[in-house]
Amino acid sequence: MTVRTAADPPLPELAPQSELPAYAMAARPHRVKRVKLALFLSSLAACAGVAIIGFLVIAAGFIALGIAGRSGDFAISNNDFGSGVLLAAQLSAMNFVLFFVTVPAAALALGLSIARFPGRGIAGVKPYLRWGAIWGAILVGGTTCLFGLFGGAASAAGALICGAAIGGLAGSFCGFLFHAIVQPARQLTELDVSVF
Repeated sequence: MTVRTAADPPLPELAPQSELPAYAMAARPHRVKRVKLALFLSSLAACAGVAIIGFLVIAAGFIALGIAGRSGDFAISNNDFGSGVLLAAQLSAMNFVLFFVTVPAAALALGLSIARFPGRGIAGVKPYLRWGAIWGAILVGGTTCLFGLFGGAASAAGALICGAAIGGLAGSFCGFLFHAIVQPARQLTELDVSVF
């Protein structure tokens, strides 16, 4: 054991360790598995989820119009909110037709956001749901709003709100699916005993 004297240089002070947010765990030098598989399946689920929700919105809209006694026909060229909502639902329902564009777009958005969370030690499910919903709302709401602009400002507003709602629902499901496949809390806390 060495004894320090007054002539010895002072020891460097350790910087206080900053606290992590409640949803994060301490960073681990551990490779997280199944991220690419979860990203691929979540992107496919995004495409299918948007189409299914779009079909359900169309069906609910026509049922509501039938109960209200109005004809079940919206004119897309009208500059009203309802035509924008119907346009967003129709574009969402036909999302699977352009799967070769929508699946890579969803994979890119999810890959640059929630696919990085496990490596950063974020294990809680809420950030995955939140960011999946945010990116779903941006992608679907932005696309439907762009097409809604052809009908006017009110149509674009209806398309934006309905498309963002559809994309948010589908995106939150994709975030949940990603979290369920990767299981970051389990992977980040288990010990890696492999010798290879």
